[in-house]
Amino acid sequence: MRDETAAAAPSRIQTGAVPLQTPAPLPGRERRRAAYAALDLGTNNCRLLVAEPTFSGFRVIDAFSRIVRLGEGLGTSDRLSEAAIERTVEALRICRSKMQARGVQRAKIIATEACRLAVNGAAFVERVRRGVGLDLEIVDRQTEAYLAVTGCAALADPLAESVIIFDIGGGSTEIAWLDGAAANPSTDPTLRIRAWDSLPVGVVTLAERHGGAEVTRRMFEGMVEEVAEKLSAFALRAAAAATAPHFHLLGTSGTVTTIAAMHLRLARYERRRVDGLWMTDAAVSTAIDDLLDTRLEQRADNPCIGRDRADLVLAGCAILEAIRRAFPSERLRIADRGLREGLLMNMMREDGVWNRKAVR
Repeated sequence: MRDETAAAAPSRIQTGAVPLQTPAPLPGRERRRAAYAALDLGTNNCRLLVAEPTFSGFRVIDAFSRIVRLGEGLGTSDRLSEAAIERTVEALRICRSKMQARGVQRAKIIATEACRLAVNGAAFVERVRRGVGLDLEIVDRQTEAYLAVTGCAALADPLAESVIIFDIGGGSTEIAWLDGAAANPSTDPTLRIRAWDSLPVGVVTLAERHGGAEVTRRMFEGMVEEVAEKLSAFALRAAAAATAPHFHLLGTSGTVTTIAAMHLRLARYERRRVDGLWMTDAAVSTAIDDLLDTRLEQRADNPCIGRDRADLVLAGCAILEAIRRAFPSERLRIADRGLREGLLMNMMREDGVWNRKAVR
């Protein structure tokens, strides 16, 4: 492994409750609020959000997302590959530069399933700390599920007495039974979680086992069956969820946002039209069927999917289908938000920013 601790190595950015090293304000801008950063390094993606608090939430001032496939090959190996590490380190350097440019004063930087599973996960974290100057925290599955709920629970129907929230990731899928909605950012959603689970299956691992390039309907059913088996224990615990008044599903991930974009027939992805969209059960089925009828190159040419995700989206649809069969619902709400938003909400809640009259 290459040593990245040369004399020119960057000074370390402190995270958590410790203020970051803050540069001068951006030219032409008067800094009036503290900037927060949340970075989610998953099995497939590296995502950053930088935000400032507002009266009841936050305003995003910068963002970054790149598919790095850190967990590529983990389905057949127990190590992060050097190529995947190099791609990820490059993306993390960009994230660090963005945080410095925005004068971030507090950050939370997490890694999930790929680093949890890999035998060299801890070594990778140390390499990032020494070579990039970022302190990655490998979070456990319960924390990941909690953050997914925190990040998108505000989209739950306030009339719903029961909601199943899920986050389809690259290496794992988090799912929770939420007893009611938690729409207020100052509300602690852990008080409303009736049950949760983290399934050891995601779009990358499932596609690597079954194939993702050309997926027949028989292959698709095989993927659904595998996920259903892993979901069965949670489905038993949360069986009563689907019988509650106004029950619905609430999903976050590239899978569900792609399904929404297909349903809307978007020429290019538009977050404002996707985040918060309600889809009927029949509309979801139609979108999945349409995707099953496409070939790899057609998916790659779709601007709402792209070449980097063309071989993964049907594995995500299989995970979604298993959840839909376990928890039948006439409604699915789409969330283009998740762990990063949960991290931001938690940091701001801990700092009491919504109790400050100075927030404008």
